[in-house]
Amino acid sequence: MTIHWCGTGLSAIPGLRRLIGAGHPVTVWNRTPEKAREAVGDLTDDIRGFDIDALGAALAPGDVVVSMLPGDWHVPLAERCIAEGAHFVSSSYIAPEMKALDGAARAAGVACVNEVGLDPGIDHLMAHALVADYRASGAYDAANTLSFISYCGGIPKHPNPFRYKFSWSPLGVLKALRSPSRSIRDFAPLDVARPWDAISSYEAPLPTPESFEVYPNRDSIPFMKDYRFEEDWSVKEFVRGTLRLNGWADAWADVFREIETLSGAEGEARLKQMSDQFWAENAYDQGEPDRVVLCVGLKAERDGKVAWHKTYVMDAWGDATGTAMARLVSVPVSLAIEAVLEGKIEPGVHAAPSDPALVGPWLEHIATLAQHLEVVDHGA
Repeated sequence: MTIHWCGTGLSAIPGLRRLIGAGHPVTVWNRTPEKAREAVGDLTDDIRGFDIDALGAALAPGDVVVSMLPGDWHVPLAERCIAEGAHFVSSSYIAPEMKALDGAARAAGVACVNEVGLDPGIDHLMAHALVADYRASGAYDAANTLSFISYCGGIPKHPNPFRYKFSWSPLGVLKALRSPSRSIRDFAPLDVARPWDAISSYEAPLPTPESFEVYPNRDSIPFMKDYRFEEDWSVKEFVRGTLRLNGWADAWADVFREIETLSGAEGEARLKQMSDQFWAENAYDQGEPDRVVLCVGLKAERDGKVAWHKTYVMDAWGDATGTAMARLVSVPVSLAIEAVLEGKIEPGVHAAPSDPALVGPWLEHIATLAQHLEVVDHGA
């Protein structure tokens, strides 16, 4: 069985190199084979120019296709996998079109695994572990009031005036700023049109506590079901969001104001222009370390008092082997590929696993990728 790894961008390399180094049969597909050779040519010469028809012709039942390509490719590749009896893995969010393939994937005996990168991915594993831990605790009571937070951010290890640096095109970041979000605050849905309308402060329980600016992103509410929250649980807060350095909102105030005025083709052109400017002015320098902070917490309260409260906190930064972002996105992808090859993930469309038999070992491995990872017990 062959792993067909598609895309060798900045966030793909550590996981890809791990698989090749472990002796797995891997074929590397990239739009520009020369760039792939620069990244992994010292480990393999099985590198091909990406073409979906050529890839489809190369597939055998039981193979695994990994898409580290732009999101538009995920569904066409998954459809091709289902037709050929091959499995599919991606780090990206599950789009409705991907979810619609669940029945066909099950019928074909194909696992389509998504959301197994950093965020989404590692955050899901931590959430599943916390909910399972809480359910098994003596503090568990269906009448408790619950608060859940999950904040993740890639930030510069050495802060700059812009309070952010880019490791790939800023266009995706700018477009995300135009996206609405939905979360739970004070027991009710909170709908926010723009992230900067809901920025708050969060103190991460690092060895030296550190505060960050945070805001909700996307629609958090469907993840309550994914994380096995019961419908009758009383949920005061539930938010999945983005974490930024303090001072970020002030540094980006002019950006926010302009983004709000943009629309149509002219607006898209201006976003591209802004992206190019930010890339020129605020990209990481060669060898400059990035930093990733991820905090996932669950708190249960009874009669206004804390009954149970734990938080996963992870802090990682780039080193001589590469960026923290690339490690934390691509190595979990490689773990998912191995789980699929070993038959540990059932056919169908899935996000990161909730099975403790996978969650525990994966989190243990992920701990080796970060300079700091612990579960903080805040006490009752």
